[in-house]
Amino acid sequence: MDEFEMNYGGWDSIHRERSKAIAKDLLKRTPMNLGMTALDYGAGTGILSALLSDKFSEITLMDIDPEMIETIKEIASKYNLKNFHPVLFDLGQSPYQTKTFDCIFTQMVLHHIPNTELLLNRFYELLNPGGHLAIADLYSEDGSFHGKGFTGHNGFDVKILKQELERIGFVDITAEQCFTMSRTQNGVVREYPIFLLIATKRNVSK
Repeated sequence: MDEFEMNYGGWDSIHRERSKAIAKDLLKRTPMNLGMTALDYGAGTGILSALLSDKFSEITLMDIDPEMIETIKEIASKYNLKNFHPVLFDLGQSPYQTKTFDCIFTQMVLHHIPNTELLLNRFYELLNPGGHLAIADLYSEDGSFHGKGFTGHNGFDVKILKQELERIGFVDITAEQCFTMSRTQNGVVREYPIFLLIATKRNVSK
């Protein structure tokens, strides 16, 4: 990780500080150990997984974009991230049945998903009992983050999102602001807070 920290400034630098803040908060609020496996859904270039790479035995980096998967492979090779497992797959189209995970994390992905209920149910199915789901995304905003033509969600009301997760079966749901993104629009700086929500799949053995 030291070489990665020193040299990745030019790689995905726009999102680096956000990913570092999410990783820091996730490490503080979620138990992790090298016996655990993780799924990074909508992994993009894999920057969040790279920051957490020494905390898991294996991380499956899943994305629907073939170019992103190729980028992840290149970065994994460059930084010797041997526990990276890139997978081209869309959970919105079909369930993933190859393996299950102890932790699932995703950043700035959920607001792009039309059917969030379907995806959250798929996450629940993929988690081992007692496993954790971590979602980093936008609080509700006025639509200016993406602007006209965007067909996804304008952030989320965290209270409503928690209720949806509870209906699915998640427990111990907490959400805290972990970062603030700034964007300049028409000469005006706008700030958009980001939450990190963590939920647990009920441990059926208890």
